[in-house]
Amino acid sequence: MEIDLSKFINATEAGERLNISRVRVVQLINEKRLPAFKAGRDWLIDPADLKLVENRKPGRPPKEQSKHSTKRSKKGVPGTGKSGKK
Repeated sequence: MEIDLSKFINATEAGERLNISRVRVVQLINEKRLPAFKAGRDWLIDPADLKLVENRKPGRPPKEQSKHSTKRSKKGVPGTGKSGKK
């Protein structure tokens, strides 16, 4: 069985079509969110598969706040009466 490689695009072209970087395309491939296969050093992607990641949420997900934050107050050390300034 022979595959027609001319219908596939590489990660750079996929990134241009999705308005994301090539690195992000490779991340989506590694996360199994975008089907692709490796041909030499390039990832080859069926352009029809781009619809699987078109409607992703942009940006980084917000960090979760824990109940016990490790951030210290800028007002000084609590309970000591010291301001933290010298």
